[in-house]
Amino acid sequence: KITRYEDPPSVIAEGNVILKKIESVTRKKKNNQTTDWSTLLGEEDTTGKEEKEETVTERKTLTTIKADWIAYDVDLGKIKARGHLLIDIGPDQLSAESGKVDLNRETGTFRNATIIRQYKDMHLEGRVIEKTGDLTYHIQDGWIITCKVKDGETPPWSFAASDAKLTENGYAFLKNATFRIKDVPVLYMPIIFLPAKTSRQTGFLFPSVGLSDRDGFDFTAPFFINLSPSSDITLYPEYISKRGFMTGVEARYTTDPTSMGFFMANFLNDGLSDPNDPGKADYFANGGFTHTNQERYWVRGKANQDFGLWTTRLDLDVASDLDYLTEFNSGMTGFITSQNRFFDTFGRSFQNKTALTRKNTLKILRSWDNGSALQVNFLGINDLRKPKTSPDPLWNLPAINYAGLLPIYDSGINFSWDTNYTNFWRDKGVRTQRIDLPLKLVAGVPMSPYLETTVDAGIRNTSYLIDDNGDAAWKNSNTKNRFLVEFGGKVGTNIARDFNINVGEIYRWSHTFRPSISYRYVSNYDQNNLPKFDTVDRVANQNTIYYNLDNFFSIFGLHNGSEYDRQYGYLKIRQGYDFRIEKSNTPLTPVEIKAALFPLKDLRLVYRSDIDVYGAGVLRNTLESNYTNGRGDTFYFDYFSSNDDNEKNTESIKGGARISLLYSLIASYDIERSLEDSQTVQENFSLIYQPSCWSVEFATNYTPGNQKYMVMFRLANIGNPFGIDLPGI
Repeated sequence: KITRYEDPPSVIAEGNVILKKIESVTRKKKNNQTTDWSTLLGEEDTTGKEEKEETVTERKTLTTIKADWIAYDVDLGKIKARGHLLIDIGPDQLSAESGKVDLNRETGTFRNATIIRQYKDMHLEGRVIEKTGDLTYHIQDGWIITCKVKDGETPPWSFAASDAKLTENGYAFLKNATFRIKDVPVLYMPIIFLPAKTSRQTGFLFPSVGLSDRDGFDFTAPFFINLSPSSDITLYPEYISKRGFMTGVEARYTTDPTSMGFFMANFLNDGLSDPNDPGKADYFANGGFTHTNQERYWVRGKANQDFGLWTTRLDLDVASDLDYLTEFNSGMTGFITSQNRFFDTFGRSFQNKTALTRKNTLKILRSWDNGSALQVNFLGINDLRKPKTSPDPLWNLPAINYAGLLPIYDSGINFSWDTNYTNFWRDKGVRTQRIDLPLKLVAGVPMSPYLETTVDAGIRNTSYLIDDNGDAAWKNSNTKNRFLVEFGGKVGTNIARDFNINVGEIYRWSHTFRPSISYRYVSNYDQNNLPKFDTVDRVANQNTIYYNLDNFFSIFGLHNGSEYDRQYGYLKIRQGYDFRIEKSNTPLTPVEIKAALFPLKDLRLVYRSDIDVYGAGVLRNTLESNYTNGRGDTFYFDYFSSNDDNEKNTESIKGGARISLLYSLIASYDIERSLEDSQTVQENFSLIYQPSCWSVEFATNYTPGNQKYMVMFRLANIGNPFGIDLPGI
């Protein structure tokens, strides 16, 4: 039903009413004509012909309004609407019980309204929603969520606010906001910014909350700063009630898929770390801490950067003290999270958190098609030893390695070299410059069609230019030199057999046996008068023959009509006989055993052991196991023991699991324990509830002297800038 009124000019419509705002666009269109040669050749038309044009008018729908009742004031360009009000505005769809719209200004006010924004599935509701601009809104007593919600469904999570402003190219500003789970308020924030535009933007990310026996209450509110589409900064202000305010910053950039950088830094003026305060004695005693500094920090980062044919790798790891890495083990910027994030990004992580000398390296690599490669390494050491005794750890400034392999015409002989120059520098202690030049000839010997035989021979010259640097033990020792001769060979064969079996979907089992005998000789040289900086400086003389018994097992099967084959395991045994006079009473070397079993596609068991045959028993044991199934459940268990006179006796275990339980619930647990000390090094447990568009994680972390509890949220489409998940958001 449509009713028209003359004074004032207006129209009232009832029923299934649709009102469209249509804009007419007039433009000129050229007629299609046959293209001549001058057009194809890009030449000017000299024929004098004029192209004909015609005027075309097109109609474009700007806004569509649907309702049960609409009153339209023609003079003012305003409408009132009620009953199933629905408005399509570009990427937004607005629905309400009733509303007023100014068609000229494209503004309006709506009661009990909902906005669904296509980008990021943003869903907003409010008692009153004002449309203040093209795609901007002011919301009173409403809530917002960034995932799809069905009509009448209680949102799994939401931000409720008494007042909110939303812009397409800015932010969603929420005042007096509460974070709610199933409409139950769990966290209050006086103000919060949420993403509301189609590109990365500056704003607060979701916070992390923790509680610790040692540190007290912990609150982190990360703030993301968008610098450009390929670079950003994230600030991590963290309040720790018993320690003070910790600052954190993260910077990232990328120039292409292979060139990127990622750097982080934290600083804390630690209120617990005052050794002169008698009230802090329990803190040092319970944790076994040895640091004496209150200004504590950790700077770390990695970068991959290609410059033409040159490849560079940068790794930074600088801490104020060793206790920092064990104390600040968890949280958004803790050691565990940093270790995992850098490994996921670069495929390489940091040293163990107990390493006393933290390595900082810059590596530059260039390779050529002829098989040679040049690598330049710079190494700096962050010395965390307590006390710092002389000599200091060595730096490499720089170490240059040039290696290659070239065939000698068609002789079947290859010439290889691995030249190294290293400038060993340190503040206290002897320094040196060393040139190491190993040269080798390698050839295959066709003894038999059933045998694989290789022989090699080479020389190695190492020269030292020594700077005693005040070290009395090296005074007047300017130069040293070492010359070695080495040669050796290996002969072996392959024996293989397939066995037809019928075990489930497996129809064949394959066994390859590779026995071999090898020999290695290295001339004897008294190296006690040489500096000892790394493994190059001590090359043990050898006169040893080895046997190797290598077994490899594979299976072949049929799964769902498709054939497959995979490795099932291996068993390797190696032992040598030492002909040197000093080993005449114990010529047999320890038996080296390496075994692996892969009974299932995703189950891996690896065992390594060194066994002494003269009564010392097992010198070293290592067991590694892990399992992953199709649901994403993971299990792992590692065991290590050492009983070698040349090493510190240790025995430790690591284990953990991550299991998907019922109703989007995930449980995770891992532990590291030192068996020789009967002490737990660290223990972590987390329970994650992860429905379709959000998750909440409750986590605990134990280290000696401290138990910490944390709650972290992850929300769909919030807090994942740069395509990389940030922790706890």
